[in-house]
Amino acid sequence: MNKENIRRCLAAAALCGLSGLAFPGAQAQSQGSAAPAAIGPGNVVVHTALGGFILGYDIDQTGNLGLLAEALTGPGGADVAVETFDIRTGEIVDTVIQKLDSRSDFVMLGIAGNHTGLIEFEHVTHLFVDARLYFTMNPVNANRFTGRWTPPLADDQIISGVSSLQGSTATAVMAFDNGGTNRISVFSSDVAANTFGPVITLTDPLFEEHNSPAFTLGRNLAVLGTSNGCPNCPTKIATVDLTTGAVTTFRGLGLGYVNGIAVDPDTGIACTATEIDFSVEFYDLAAQTGFKRRLPGATSQAQSGEAVQFDPVNKLFLVQQPLSSTAPSGSSIQVFDEQGNFVESINGLHLPQSPTTIALHPAERIGYVLVTPDLTSLQSFHY
Repeated sequence: MNKENIRRCLAAAALCGLSGLAFPGAQAQSQGSAAPAAIGPGNVVVHTALGGFILGYDIDQTGNLGLLAEALTGPGGADVAVETFDIRTGEIVDTVIQKLDSRSDFVMLGIAGNHTGLIEFEHVTHLFVDARLYFTMNPVNANRFTGRWTPPLADDQIISGVSSLQGSTATAVMAFDNGGTNRISVFSSDVAANTFGPVITLTDPLFEEHNSPAFTLGRNLAVLGTSNGCPNCPTKIATVDLTTGAVTTFRGLGLGYVNGIAVDPDTGIACTATEIDFSVEFYDLAAQTGFKRRLPGATSQAQSGEAVQFDPVNKLFLVQQPLSSTAPSGSSIQVFDEQGNFVESINGLHLPQSPTTIALHPAERIGYVLVTPDLTSLQSFHY
């Protein structure tokens, strides 16, 4: 397993209306016979079929399945697989594809549009990735690859982000040039139809891969936040019109790297998490105004937020906090509304230090996150 793939284990790990599903406690709640599930870790844990570490995961917000990729390393290579799992029980439903003693691997990029899984296959002949192929599962519950996705990318452009907004035919994709410039490009795609909008390259050097720009999707906009990471340097926010290519930037409010970003596409309210000041910032993208809030109880950079996820049903922003500031140990997810009001802490988690997917089922207020230190399982939680 090459170094790039190990790094992507953390990066893919770097992006709902299931009222009839029998989630733990959900049926009782609907019948009015029990109180809502307690905020915090749930009883459902997903373990990979092979025992390998997870290379990307997501859940179908309007279905009953989740999707993950895994790799179990060994002396001759790795056993790699893509699997579906039942989000009600955590059980593996099917192994979609498996390769044994492989130098290559799979990366689960996300579930896009309506029930469409997107998987990257990284082919390695000797040591480094020499080809990248992309497959779709439309729908996820087909439990097999159903088609190819052919993004308009050069061989040295690597996908570093796929927007997590489901239910829309438009999915935003971010890629970087690994051939020397490190420049970021974005484009939109109807993943199920294998169609694409124009590829737009950001020319501002601040929006380059080494500055780890955070990325999400607004209404026909790619929204990015970035900084060069220095303690007193402000952040910058960019919106990119995915049809015309017009780029608008404005000065952000946080300090240090922008670790995570999410947007309500209906209201244009964005939330970012920044490193140095261990704060979250809220922006009105149209007005280019905003304000910031320190994470509850946070006293140092060690307690900064990482990934940010948006719940479109309950209009909430969930912020990953690897070192909790609201519990004596472990990790938390801090929850805010769009007005910047702190709502609740989801304590008792064990989250990676790098930004990781917060996979949500908004209608049931249930989610899944990666578990450290092994990175081989997903923990459910209630919020």
